Amino acid sequence: MMQRFGAWPALAFIALFFVFPLVALLPEAMSDQGEAFVRMLDDPLFWPAIRNSVALGLSAGLLSTLVGVTVAWQLAHLPPRQRDIWMALLGLPLAFSGMVIAYGFILAFGRAGFVTQLLGYLGADPAEFGAWIYTVGGLTLAYAYYLIPRVALTLYPVFTNLDPRPIEAARTLGASPYRAFCNVVLPEIAPSVGASCALVSALAMGTYGTALALVGTQVNILPLLLYAKIGDGGADFPATAALSIVLLALCSLILGLGDHFSRRREHAVFQSSH
Repeated sequence: MMQRFGAWPALAFIALFFVFPLVALLPEAMSDQGEAFVRMLDDPLFWPAIRNSVALGLSAGLLSTLVGVTVAWQLAHLPPRQRDIWMALLGLPLAFSGMVIAYGFILAFGRAGFVTQLLGYLGADPAEFGAWIYTVGGLTLAYAYYLIPRVALTLYPVFTNLDPRPIEAARTLGASPYRAFCNVVLPEIAPSVGASCALVSALAMGTYGTALALVGTQVNILPLLLYAKIGDGGADFPATAALSIVLLALCSLILGLGDHFSRRREHAVFQSSH
């Protein structure tokens, strides 16, 4: 069948289930001559949602990337048996629903969570600490829980394929492990790290399941604002489509910037090696 039809079935599937639903947003948003975008911009919740979404995406992306790079580096230097065990454990959060992660964080860090109660015994204010999990900072931590494994498992092959000889040469010349990592390893992995950071930042910016279960309406971000508009009985579908386009554009911008950075770094590394 593949020899007969080539890639056409796959392309048709992508067009039908991925491209057409996105393209359909624009006619809906423009169905009232663009007034939907005016109503969206006049919505007092819109600009705070933009600000919170960008802050959440960037903070969760940076935190996940920093920790994920460290985990991937350690994985690449573990014995095979230990590495297999840790990689299996890292894969578990990727299989969890966002609801499961949210409820786990509530039970651990919520106002009545066992970590909150333990900190209360140590002198912290349980009410103040328990309220923190329902903020953008708490969402950042919850998102990082399942984004860190994604970064680590993505970058692990990059570290395993690194040529160890330049690192050994730097160590022989007296460089510390940290200096050898920054001067030798980091320039090599920067394109992959940048692409991973952009991907998880876009995911954090567009995800709503964990946020809905964890904070509900306590935090105003674009996915939850979009969910509220869709769930409203008298939904303004053109304005909802306009909001969807803005969210899609923000996520695409983050991915595009990551791809641009990665390509520039790859070009710089190629030029320096020739």
